[in-house]
Parts: sequence; C-alpha cells; structure tokens
Amino acid sequence: MTKADVISSVADQTGLDKAHVQQTLETFFTVVKDSLAKGENIYVRGFGSFVNKKRAQKVARNISKNTAIVIDEHFVPSFKPAKTFVEQVKDAVK
Repeated sequence: MTKADVISSVADQTGLDKAHVQQTLETFFTVVKDSLAKGENIYVRGFGSFVNKKRAQKVARNISKNTAIVIDEHFVPSFKPAKTFVEQVKDAVK
C-alpha cells in the first residue's frame, strides 16, 4: 500500500477531501520526523511508539582498502508496535 492508497482509503472512510487528508498526513510525518530529530519519542496508545534507538560505537572494516574505521555512537529512528496492534496482525486471516 502506498501513501496515495492510504490517502484514498482515509478519504473514502471519512468523507473528507483528499487534499485535506494529504495535508494532514504530511503534517503528521513532519511532526514525527521533527520530534525524533529533537530526541523526543512519540507514543500512540494502541498503535505503537516512534523512538530513537542508540547504536553503540563500533569498529568497521573497509574491505577494499583493508583499513579499520570507527563509527561513532549514533541514534536511528525505530517503530515499536503496541501489543494490541501485534495481536491484531497475528490474528488476521491471510
């Protein structure tokens, strides 16, 4: 399912204009990205959590040059689904 499919589905289910749904969805994505960039996590009850995960410093190898480089610790965005969301997907008929 693409973003356009999601917009169409929400517009059909709510009766709202597709342009309004698209603007709302884009704003939601912007809020999530900006919050995670600031180090703030987002918790949506019944759906899941958008969190920053800390990756530890590690030594990596550049195979072509046969050298070692150090990758500093950094954060990566992650999504953890809520238990009710996981159960709903597990119980779904495929």
